[in-house]
Amino acid sequence: MLIGLTYDLKDDYIQLGYKAEQVAEFDSIITIDAIDEAIQHLGHKTIRIGNINALVDYLSKGNRCDLVFNIAEGLHGLCREAQIPALLDAYNIPYVFSDSFVLAITLHKGITKAIVREHNVPTADYFLIQEIGDSEKVNLPYPLFLKPVGGGTGMGITSQSIVYSKKELIHTSMILLEEFNQGVLVETYLSGREFTVGITGTKEESKVLAVMEIVVDPSSDNGIYSYTTKQEYLNFASYHLVEGEIAAECERVALDAYNALGCRDGGRIDLKMDGNGRVNFLEVNPLAGLNPIDSDLPILCYKKGITYPQLIGEILTSAISRITKERVECAC
Repeated sequence: MLIGLTYDLKDDYIQLGYKAEQVAEFDSIITIDAIDEAIQHLGHKTIRIGNINALVDYLSKGNRCDLVFNIAEGLHGLCREAQIPALLDAYNIPYVFSDSFVLAITLHKGITKAIVREHNVPTADYFLIQEIGDSEKVNLPYPLFLKPVGGGTGMGITSQSIVYSKKELIHTSMILLEEFNQGVLVETYLSGREFTVGITGTKEESKVLAVMEIVVDPSSDNGIYSYTTKQEYLNFASYHLVEGEIAAECERVALDAYNALGCRDGGRIDLKMDGNGRVNFLEVNPLAGLNPIDSDLPILCYKKGITYPQLIGEILTSAISRITKERVECAC
């Protein structure tokens, strides 16, 4: 099988003048090399295509591949993660991970929370600020937590993300609206332990790989798993596998959210406890980072004894099985 690789290379965009935080979700060549090597180790041929501009050029020349391993995050708009999948849909080329619709709705944290809540998945109360005047309409108990509605990798999250008054709410929301040019999600602050859950598979075949707790040093942005903390995780964060009843509750919430949103092949669900110890859905990562050294999904796999090639293999197996089943159903 010929598998194309689509991705956004961080260095390419930095050379064009983008700031580091603007391209924080993009990948390094280390990630591309690791994925490429793992896929070839599984017996497939690969071709590195690159970002959406490179894919357009590739397709316009009549080139095709059997499957695309897509990890491109995109750059502009709230449908940026869905751009390459939508293009591949148009050409009827199958790809790994969630479809264009799921990637579009899950990038918007407010819509995501509405969907999981509709499916009875616990998640913190929230409000969406679209313009500064909306700050006056927030009617949630303090403290509150603010972040860009379509950000990732801790973008826009700092020590000022926790607010304790209307004045702080207005100040922080104004900064986020101006800097990121998108809505601001306001949530009831969850003060408990933080977890991330790795998942592979699709629908009834989805399964949890491991549950990992994230512990942040209080000296880093007041203990928040922020952009700075994530960039300097070796100094400010530690990761521990979780077992027992807490792990079981995390698994249940994560799988319910994953399937409610229609995720497929693999991803990561972030969770956090409230002050009463109840596990809440926080965010979904349908295109979870795959850097073999510092991405959360590979880290939790290593701690569980799952190698990087095994992780990529599980993701690919899910995609190939799903695509084969879809084709059989269409032929009937």
